[in-house]
Amino acid sequence: MSGKPAAAADAGLEYTNIDDIPQIVSDLRAAFLTGKTRSIEYRKNQLKQLAYMLKDHKDDFVESLKKDLGRSRFESIFAELMGTTNEIVEAVAKLDKWAKPTKPWAGVAWAAHGAKIRSEPKGTVLVLGAWNYPITVQIGPVVGAIAAGNTVILKPSEVAGHTAKLIAKLWNKYLDPECYRIVNGGIPETTAVLDQRFEHIFYTGNGTVGRIIAEKAAKWLCPVTLELGGKSPVYVDKSADLSIAAHRILWGKSFNCGQTCIAPDYVLIAPELQDKFIAELRKAYERFFPKGKGGVEESASYARIINPGHWKRLDAMLGGTKGKIVLGGEGDENSKFLPPTVVANVKPNDPLMTGEIFGPILPIMSVRNVKEAVDFINSRDQPLSLYLFAGDSKVKDFFFDNTRSGACVQGDTLLHFAVDALPFGGTGPSGYGNYHGKASFDQFSHQRASLDAPSTGLLGKIIELVMSSRYPPYTEANLKKMSALAEYSMTFKRPSNPHSSITKSSSVSLLGLD
Repeated sequence: MSGKPAAAADAGLEYTNIDDIPQIVSDLRAAFLTGKTRSIEYRKNQLKQLAYMLKDHKDDFVESLKKDLGRSRFESIFAELMGTTNEIVEAVAKLDKWAKPTKPWAGVAWAAHGAKIRSEPKGTVLVLGAWNYPITVQIGPVVGAIAAGNTVILKPSEVAGHTAKLIAKLWNKYLDPECYRIVNGGIPETTAVLDQRFEHIFYTGNGTVGRIIAEKAAKWLCPVTLELGGKSPVYVDKSADLSIAAHRILWGKSFNCGQTCIAPDYVLIAPELQDKFIAELRKAYERFFPKGKGGVEESASYARIINPGHWKRLDAMLGGTKGKIVLGGEGDENSKFLPPTVVANVKPNDPLMTGEIFGPILPIMSVRNVKEAVDFINSRDQPLSLYLFAGDSKVKDFFFDNTRSGACVQGDTLLHFAVDALPFGGTGPSGYGNYHGKASFDQFSHQRASLDAPSTGLLGKIIELVMSSRYPPYTEANLKKMSALAEYSMTFKRPSNPHSSITKSSSVSLLGLD
């Protein structure tokens, strides 16, 4: 087992032979060209099999996730099994509609040309999974890839070794091995699979690896979806209900021990509200993890840090902060336990503010008002998620209209991920591309334009007569005919001030917002 991470070695995870990887990809590419996955019924059957894999082995997945992450049954079912199964059920129910060609109105000139947009499979795709949610962010994207009609390789994260082993064991007992395969391994195996040609690559993880994947994909001009996380801020306004905000923020930070790409990373709040907010966080902490029942360390509801390396990274962050630890703080390296930890009076250059925390540490930084919060957020990379707690509609409008992020949520944390009707994805350094529900189907589909121009029979002759003005020799008379047929009329007036930048959001008065 030499060279494997402890998690993979402990789980007994068998790595794919590197020499076999080119043939695996070649076989899947050949299978795609047979047209087998173009059948909607075939896709539905494979999706149903995937759903039953999760249903039949629910307890096995709960156990593997507990071994990998120390996660409770509640979190594993609520955050992973239930959500992913729901996504499959939706895909099966709506696939006929999603896959049906759409007929856009292209104008009178092209009314007889049968303009359609066909959602077609791209080919053979690669899904590179992450360890923090080994079902949601590994099997979840595969749902969209199968629904869209692709052949698929899934490369699970070896860091969550027990779950990767279980997926590999079950995969081709439920799914067609001719079209869907697993590749397990570490960096050498991942590098080998990335050296192959794909028609789409989907990756969830960090920006450093995301850049490597994008460079590898560029060799083949292969499109990539990157879900990269980042520091997701929370602004708590004076118009917020501090008790509700504290409960929902602490829940979002504690869920999966903070190892969530959309976890609230830090809080921005007015200095006069900080102590009141911390008091509400303490109340929420006691409610979640009562001392009378052993506290957070004895709680069956609280997960653990994935491995000793990540535990040491987080412990070093706490050791380097100049802020004041007001809740939590003391952990245990041997059991990889780190409690939800709140750090007050944090400055912008603090070690806790330099990169994504990806753990249960919550820094609090002071800002005077929503304008100052927005300015600070905009001075940094666009986050994957952005959270706001406010009761004032002016504050909400200003915050939403003047920030950029993958998603923006008022009044809660994390829950937008569970809404399949909403696309999920980042922007800029937090990634690009979307998935979930129909967005997953669209992400793995090629929107193929098609025309069926009449070229035979009476209609063909009529169209030929009407369109014959396009042929050489070109004349002004023919240009007028084609313009009359195809040119749009400008019904709008010339702007009186073309350089004006006045918008609703930029003209909002800050009166009452500070």
